[in-house]
Amino acid sequence: MESPEIGSATTQDLMGFLEERLGRLHARQRLGIERAHEAQIFGQGLNFFHIENWYSSRAVIRSLLRVAGLYGRGQRNARDVRLRHNLVSCERLPSAFDGFTILHISDMHADKSQNAMQRVTKLLNALTYDICVITGDFRGETHGPFAESIAGVESVRAHLRGPIFAVLGNHDTIRMVPALETMGIRVLLNECVAIKRGETQIHLAGVDDAHFFRVDNIEKAGDPIPEGEFAVLLSHTPEIYRQAAHAGFDLMLSGHTHGGQICLPGGIPITLDSHLPRRFGAGPWNYHGMAGYTSVGVGTSIVAVRFNCLPEITLHRLIRA
Repeated sequence: MESPEIGSATTQDLMGFLEERLGRLHARQRLGIERAHEAQIFGQGLNFFHIENWYSSRAVIRSLLRVAGLYGRGQRNARDVRLRHNLVSCERLPSAFDGFTILHISDMHADKSQNAMQRVTKLLNALTYDICVITGDFRGETHGPFAESIAGVESVRAHLRGPIFAVLGNHDTIRMVPALETMGIRVLLNECVAIKRGETQIHLAGVDDAHFFRVDNIEKAGDPIPEGEFAVLLSHTPEIYRQAAHAGFDLMLSGHTHGGQICLPGGIPITLDSHLPRRFGAGPWNYHGMAGYTSVGVGTSIVAVRFNCLPEITLHRLIRA
């Protein structure tokens, strides 16, 4: 394992932390998969080709946009983070949680999206919500140092209130978890927590990255949830929507797609980098009785531009049907 950096635990502390949380075999497996595959361009994961790991793709895309005279406009769009609102209605929601509000942030890529992070902090100061969830991709790169990413997340964390829960994305390393949790962000690694109000409760489960590292375990995350109780699943990618719906989750919150990031007029994505129906690529959707929402994210990947797909943070308000 590489040497620790600023904001990370020592190697010995990290292994102790991960083994206590995940178990010895799972911890070794997760770290081993990262070492073997984190910068891989072909193979591994749900997609065969991983453009985010191909360094030359940035120069190619930037050059094409500059030739077309669109690069500056795309950069301005990438800074223009909007606040979205989404209502989720469910008859299984306990009456005590009627109106419960979840702030949803995704795909921060905090080290590569500083201007977007500044815009987010301004939006956050005026918001009221019960909990915050972050659905992965804290880091801009897919491998290498992450101290700059942690610093960027900390700048946003200072403006967040209440309990904060998160899952890791395909850009993230599990070595980031101790630093994230030190700043008060509980990372759900195929785990579940109960959120209580009086005598009633709802459940929040989170799975590890299912897109590239494929270390998600929805069975482990969902097994502690009693039959018939309202449950939310956090997954960086919405690609596991079938498994989530058939596991009985009422709501699934995801990101990863960036809504396409570079879209044709009308918000039609050129690619979603996912095995996913287009209608699940951005915003609210439903599948087999489960509500879902795919955030287009705050930050950008590969090149800091957006077209016809402005970045967002989202307030989800739960309503008892």
